[in-house]
This record gives sequence, C-alpha cells and structure tokens, in this order.
Amino acid sequence: MKTGIIASVLLFLTGAVAAQEVRIGLDSPPDAVRSGSYVFAKALGDQLKATGFTVKEMPVNSIGGEAERLDQTTQGLLEVNMADLARSAQLNKLTFGFGLPYLYDSLAHLDRADAAGGLLARVNEGVIPKGARIVALVAVGGGTGIFNTKHEVSKPDDMADLRMRGLDENQMKLFKSWGTNGVVITMPEVANALQTGIASGYINPPFVPFLFGHGAILKHYTPANVSQSLRVAMVSEDWYKKLPADRKAAFDAAVVKALAANRAWVKSSDEQAMEQVVKAGMKITPLTPDGRKQFQERSRTSWTAILSEAEIKPFVDAANKTR
Repeated sequence: MKTGIIASVLLFLTGAVAAQEVRIGLDSPPDAVRSGSYVFAKALGDQLKATGFTVKEMPVNSIGGEAERLDQTTQGLLEVNMADLARSAQLNKLTFGFGLPYLYDSLAHLDRADAAGGLLARVNEGVIPKGARIVALVAVGGGTGIFNTKHEVSKPDDMADLRMRGLDENQMKLFKSWGTNGVVITMPEVANALQTGIASGYINPPFVPFLFGHGAILKHYTPANVSQSLRVAMVSEDWYKKLPADRKAAFDAAVVKALAANRAWVKSSDEQAMEQVVKAGMKITPLTPDGRKQFQERSRTSWTAILSEAEIKPFVDAANKTR
C-alpha cells in the first residue's frame, strides 16, 4: 500500500515538474533589436521565469523547421512555438483572416477588431481540436509596403511591368488582382532574384531589406500599408490544459506582457527602418488617395480566392465596427 502511495506521489510530482518546464521553439535568431518574434519570445520567457517556470529557448531550426515544430506542438512535444501565419492556417484556414490585404488600417486597428469580434477565439475553435492553441498574434513589423528595383509606384497600374516575389500562392493571387505578375521565391534566393531580374520587387515591412541584405539592391519604396506583418505564438493544447489553474493564470499574464513588449517594439522598429530606407537612398513614393482606393478595391477581389464570403464576414464586420 505504502509503495503504491509513494509511486503515485512521485508520478504526481514528476508531472508537476514537467508542467512547469516551457520550451520555446524560436523562428528567428535571438535578436531583440531586429526580430519582433524574438522580442515576444524573450519577454514571455522572462515573465515565466519570474513566476517560477523553467524556460528553455530552442534555437531556430535546432528542432526542425516550421513543419516539424508544428507537428511537435500538436503532439505535445513542444510547449510554445513561434510559427508562421500560413503554417498555422494548416490547422484552421480562418487564420488567413488576419492577413487579408487592406482590411485593417493599422496594427492597433487589427487588435481592436480582434478584441471586439473575438476573432482569435473563433480561429482557435478550429485549432484546438488539432492539438494546438494560438495565444497571440505576434507582429514582426508594421504595415507592409511595396519595394522594387525599377520605378515609382503610386497606383496599381504602375506595377504592370513588375514581377513580384511571392511569399506563397495567396500572395500570388493578390498580385494578380493588382494586374501584375509574381513568382514564388524562398527568402534565401531573393537577393539573387532581385539582382538578376528574376524578380523586381516584393511587399514587406520596411526593416526586411536591411535584415536580409537587400538595401543596396532595391531602389523604390511605397509605404502602401497593404497588410499587417504577423506571425503567431501557439502552445501545445495538451500541455496547456493540464496546467494547474494558478500556473495557467501566470502563463496567460505572461502572454499579455509579452504582447505589449512586441507592440512597443514595432513602433520603434518601423521608425528606425524608415531612417534606413532614407539613408539607403531609396525613392519613397506615397500612394495618392485615388491610388490607395484602387489598391483597396482590387485587393478585395483576392479575399475570396483565400476564404469564402461566409468565412470572411466576421473579420470584415469586426474591422468595420472598430475602424
């Protein structure tokens, strides 16, 4: 009897210790100056350590790429995963609702829409049954703009002769709606593609050219605010639901503080990046009011190539309500 009781206690204690360990799968180098994803991960880890958790950062690609980290998260083998928005959309494609072009005016607007419309909770309804839970929309920059090597862009028709680097097929659909062409290219190949003319531009937040060494290649930038540049922080649902109530509350509070740190970083990062754009000698061309309207109208035709009207509606309603 005593042996059984001791074994049960040891099992309970072992489970409790395991529940307190948090491994964070990183998706970028540990650079709190240039990586918004790491700003969130580090702030989360620091807050968790302060409340008694044991935290271990898993360097990018040390436990596999995006696909492997997602699998480990859903299987309960990785507690926290800093993940790609498109990758999380494999669990629930409604995640794409946060990246619809020209739906949100700013990152703050997206946050208001999420809060008012319960959008993340809606997305998690399809994510949680698959073994994960998205706990935060992590910004890796502010609004995305249009970079290119050829000429000024102030309206969609200016892009007719550009071949844009596409991140994925959804972005290719967006380029088509604008009346231009694209080609999907992985980031390590982008520099060569821009130099050889295989691609003549891309859409990204303003810090990206300098993070990946494209600052001397690109000549023009349009702060078009196409969409908000996001990744997600997700957790293993199996791990999360087994946390004791006080530990779960501590984790949730740490997420809130980490998200605040991430949002504060975006503002300073964008300001510094724009200074680099100017220093690099890029020509900055704002959209004309009519040009912005044309981009917005054409972009809406790409929404239904990504999600159905019914799937889009909650996101549109929340955005309009909080605009």
